[in-house]
Amino acid sequence: MTLAINHNSAAYCFEAEVDGHRCVIDYHLRDKIMTVTHTGVPEQVGGRGIAAVMTQFMLETARSAGWKVVPQCSYTAGYLRKHTEFSDLVN
Repeated sequence: MTLAINHNSAAYCFEAEVDGHRCVIDYHLRDKIMTVTHTGVPEQVGGRGIAAVMTQFMLETARSAGWKVVPQCSYTAGYLRKHTEFSDLVN
């Protein structure tokens, strides 16, 4: 799946619009530690793998920026358990 994902650093979120619905990953950033607080995909577009694509993009962005990740969001925590290639990012 290809999504146009925007990293809105001013609002501390990653966002994508799918079929007119806003999908989002919210985070806080302090001292190069990204705390992921929420992943939201509206029910109308759920079940398509959108959260997974957005989470991968978010983690790749964190890696390229030199950030560590604290997965407070249950979706992100589960994704990181399954995708050990990102385990070096976990703080």
